[in-house]
Amino acid sequence: MAAINDLIIQIEDKELRERIEQEFDKFSKQKKFGLVFEEHLPECVPLYDVPIKKGCKVAQKAGKINEFYTVMQVEGDNVYCTDKKESKVINFLKQDLVCIAEFGEPIYPYLKQIDSIYKSDDSELPTHALIQAENYHALQLLEYLYAGKVDCIYIDPPYNTGARDWKYNNDYVDSSDTYRHSKWLSMMKKRLLLAKRLLNPTDSVMIVTIDEKEYLHLGCLLEELFPEARIQMVSTVIAPGGASRFNAFNRTNEFVFFVMFGSAGPQPLPLSDDWKGNIKSGTRDTLRWRELRRASTNARRIDRPNLFYPIYLSNDGKKILGCGESPSLDDDYKSWKSPYKDSIIIFPIRPNGEEGNWQLSQNKLMDMYQKGYVRIGNLRGKETAFSYIAQGEQDKVENGLFPIIGRKDDGSIIVDDSNYEANYIPSTQWWINSHDATQNGTKLINNILGRGRFDFPKSLYAVHDAIRFFVANKQNAVIVDFFAGSGTTLHAVNLLNAEDNGKRQCIMITNNEVSDDEAKSLTSKGFKPGDAEWEKLGIANYVTWPRTVCSINGKDIKGEDLKGNYIGSDIPMAAGFKANTVFFKLGFLDKTSVQLGRQFKELLPILWLKAGGWGKCPENEKLLKENVLPSYIILPENHFAVLIDEKFFSEFEPKLNAEKEIWTAFIVTDFEKGFKSMTKSLTVKKSYQLYRDYLDNFRINTERN
Repeated sequence: MAAINDLIIQIEDKELRERIEQEFDKFSKQKKFGLVFEEHLPECVPLYDVPIKKGCKVAQKAGKINEFYTVMQVEGDNVYCTDKKESKVINFLKQDLVCIAEFGEPIYPYLKQIDSIYKSDDSELPTHALIQAENYHALQLLEYLYAGKVDCIYIDPPYNTGARDWKYNNDYVDSSDTYRHSKWLSMMKKRLLLAKRLLNPTDSVMIVTIDEKEYLHLGCLLEELFPEARIQMVSTVIAPGGASRFNAFNRTNEFVFFVMFGSAGPQPLPLSDDWKGNIKSGTRDTLRWRELRRASTNARRIDRPNLFYPIYLSNDGKKILGCGESPSLDDDYKSWKSPYKDSIIIFPIRPNGEEGNWQLSQNKLMDMYQKGYVRIGNLRGKETAFSYIAQGEQDKVENGLFPIIGRKDDGSIIVDDSNYEANYIPSTQWWINSHDATQNGTKLINNILGRGRFDFPKSLYAVHDAIRFFVANKQNAVIVDFFAGSGTTLHAVNLLNAEDNGKRQCIMITNNEVSDDEAKSLTSKGFKPGDAEWEKLGIANYVTWPRTVCSINGKDIKGEDLKGNYIGSDIPMAAGFKANTVFFKLGFLDKTSVQLGRQFKELLPILWLKAGGWGKCPENEKLLKENVLPSYIILPENHFAVLIDEKFFSEFEPKLNAEKEIWTAFIVTDFEKGFKSMTKSLTVKKSYQLYRDYLDNFRINTERN
């Protein structure tokens, strides 16, 4: 509708314009089913690395990025452009402009390494990555790298509060914007569709947090985009003291959507006492003995007549002698005779005198009795009760979670439960002290980076717990966050790995926006986006990366040891983490100036990530001396190799196969048959074909929207 309104305004005939407005107004008020919103195409992205040339699209750095121009001529520092209507030529200074691309136009990405931190020399530990980028294009690149391989996506998207908390097309969306909600939905839809391609369809989860402003719209959007998934929403308290709302209830909670694919589901975990009020019934910290007489549904004799039978108990109540056949419904069980002397006959008679049934068949009961899994209650004649442990509890005994330390007089086992920690799945209402965003989000960030660098970070433990329910049993999980913000997700993944010696890999994406106040201050001083003074205060450079480095080193921004332990563990914050992380910036190449040597130079970090991100990211300068391409490279420390010139395959093959630590091979060839023929003789786990033309390998943003 936004586009139609724009077109209606352009109608010069006033009478015709008013009539069309009236008819369109009637049409727009008609009831529609499902989630209906504007697509708001296109979005645009600045390409700071692409030189300004004749024919390219540009926008003013300090202006709205979707108000762009076409370059007609470049003369020194002057750039002559036409607007969208091509009605006039406008002169700009080159330093005030940036090339842009609309969504749908092909762009050619590369990863430029900005910084790195290596605190582990474990060659089998994958390296995390922080990518500074507009997340739509970074997601397109991740599709090449991780399609179908991601185990968990955790995102905390902008909540669209109307308080200038997010931008659309580089312009703040505030509460007065008529299309505020549809812009937000349009933005989310495009990114969620890309994210869907990353997830493992057989077993993965997407976790999305949101507050009351958009939770209804988000829920409908998720249902629409992921009909094959199981979706559940949790309400979680993040502000126990309450955040005030004008003329409304104080807000204490937000919502977490869990979008589960394939067999994915929350795993039972050992949880702190905080969770006990959120635990589903039926879980205990000790071995659970169940009543043998059925007490719930199908508990009458007529429901399960084969399970109505006599148990013969010794007169002293210490031994089960055996079981009898099930009498027919016509038989008088009250006159039943025992084949054993000095025994008591016990039928499953309910407390109200009704005929019931047992939980187990005769053979199953006696088999479990011999193992000590059946217990005799206090001797009460024909009313003596029996209990047993079900299969799940038997597994705990047999797996050593409940060590057997003795037996009772009736032969039932006695176990040691002093070291047992029960596993639980909580309910959908979470009120956990450690999830307090002020105490374990804002204060944590302030202690690391100092005050005022980032507003409203998530509690570290809220993210840690949400992810842990799905990756606790996946120590090699790949976790992605494309609204990384302050970097809480990577911090949480490092904490998870430290707790269980996991080797999970986290990929984070964030833009490098400065805050509204900082933007005003920088603009008043004459700085523009892209300037060094502007970029160093952006979130990626000023918050996300410093937090990552500080948390891994165990020191604050001043170099002093972090204080205290992580909640729920004995891990000191000052110990840091044995983790490796590389900080990249996503750049874009000018397709008309890409040289073969530069193609590979810019491609190498991408290949390193696709091969798993093992070891230190290879340094281009050491491999490509004076931009001269080698015929092949073999990198055992990174577990991958690249055949650049296929004429050297006969030399490449034996050298690669002699290296036991090469797991991935990239073959540069335009011929698919040749690629298949070469890979047959290689001993690697995975092989990928690369085309000689860089543009063919990474022609993103087209045919993928």
